Amino acid sequence: MNKPFVAVLMGSDSDFPVMQSTLEILKSFDITVEVKVTSAHRTPAATHQYVTDAEARGCKVFICAAGLAAHLAGAVAGITTRPVIGVPIDGGPLKGLDALLSTVQMPGGVPVATVAIGKAGAKNAGYLAAQMLAVADDELAAKVRAERQKNAEEVMAKDAALQAQLK
Repeated sequence: MNKPFVAVLMGSDSDFPVMQSTLEILKSFDITVEVKVTSAHRTPAATHQYVTDAEARGCKVFICAAGLAAHLAGAVAGITTRPVIGVPIDGGPLKGLDALLSTVQMPGGVPVATVAIGKAGAKNAGYLAAQMLAVADDELAAKVRAERQKNAEEVMAKDAALQAQLK
């Protein structure tokens, strides 16, 4: 049986600098990742073929990043019943607002879990995919809990440092 993996799809190679955050998070949890540039508009047949093939090979979650019209996540969600996470890229004259609306406004029955615009969203897409996979993987769930605890401890340490500075 193939090892489960997450597919990270980007509408353009210009999305890669933002999406590196997603890859870093997934790799920190030892989650296998495939990365591909494919377009809902310019390469629809190739997108369909990749999604179908990836699902057959064990892809459990698709993360799709796109800017402007941002139909990649919706197009992928129309092909698969695996979870799809959409990352709106912060570009163009509307600074990603158009991408956010194109990603989040899906018709009933074809959901896309949409995260924040830009780098914060890319990071959260990685965490959300890890949490989705952790539903069926207790070891991964423990890693996700430990990461949350580490983040909480970092915030508490920053507060303690601030409180000491204010005295």
